[in-house]
Amino acid sequence: MPTLNKVFLLGNLTRDPDLRGLPSGQSVCEMRMAITRRYISNGKEVDETCFVDVVVWGRSANNCK
Repeated sequence: MPTLNKVFLLGNLTRDPDLRGLPSGQSVCEMRMAITRRYISNGKEVDETCFVDVVVWGRSANNCK
C-alpha cells in the first residue's frame, strides 16, 4: 500500500525562486532553502545549516514565485 510523506520546511531562501515553463505548458519552480537547527553539544550551543533544493510543479509553482 502506498504511503504519503508530508514535510514542512521552515528556513530562508538562498536566492529568488526560478519559475519556468516546459514545452508541455507545465510550470516548474526551483528554489534552494537554508535550514538551520540549533542544539547543545558538550555544553556549547552549535548551529548546523542544511541546504535543501526544492522543485515545485504546476499551480503550486506559480504560487511559489
